[in-house]
Amino acid sequence: MIAENGVATAPAADALPLFYSKPEAMNPDRHGSLGLAARADFSFTRAAHALPVVTGEMPAAMRSYPIVFVGPANQPVVITGLRQGENLFVDKDGQWAKPHYIPAYARRYPFILADDGGQGSGRLALCVDRASDRVVEQAAARGDKVAPFFAGTEATEVTRQALAFCNQYQMDFAATRTMVDKIAAHGLFVERRSTVTLENGEVLNLTDFKIVDEDAFNKLGDEAFLDLRKSGALTLVYCHLASTNSWSSVIHQAALHKLG
Repeated sequence: MIAENGVATAPAADALPLFYSKPEAMNPDRHGSLGLAARADFSFTRAAHALPVVTGEMPAAMRSYPIVFVGPANQPVVITGLRQGENLFVDKDGQWAKPHYIPAYARRYPFILADDGGQGSGRLALCVDRASDRVVEQAAARGDKVAPFFAGTEATEVTRQALAFCNQYQMDFAATRTMVDKIAAHGLFVERRSTVTLENGEVLNLTDFKIVDEDAFNKLGDEAFLDLRKSGALTLVYCHLASTNSWSSVIHQAALHKLG
């Protein structure tokens, strides 16, 4: 992960996904009295200076954020901050800065698909992070409208929508993973260290991320280029390259935070 001091912050292999601390497989017996508070609050992302992104959302995301690649798996992420533990696009009230695109990874929370049987069974179940402050007891809700997860033993609309969203995200993630692996197979990823100068003159050194080597990409032979095109990876490459213009967006948000 990117770090001002150059220290990598990639999570351990057995760590829970970013933001999730107590995911539970949803069922009416366990979650019948719970619901989702109907309010937009992205406070849980406040310490995330980078967020995972999938290819389908990159045309929208590239307008607001640089897209880079991190870790051994070359995970594509959008840069939302220039320092560890600082998301410049979320304000003190948990609202995402307009008109900037909100990554699907953040919009999916507190739901996620996870292995239902353990030991890599391959059976995925819809889970909810019980630690989220948007997951509340319906009877104890104060001030918030609450959408129940279940009506008796039947999933409600909010649960069905969450399942559909998570299923689509899972498919998009898998497709993106295939594209990234194809790009890596052609040797196009290179380590990059960058220096960013803020509007107040402060200089930050950013490290521990990769980019697509544009020169190497432009020198690809016809067969290699066609291979990338058939895999769908060209959309990812072009969005990534175009997103380099969005460092100015992050720098502008840093200036707004200073003023705030």
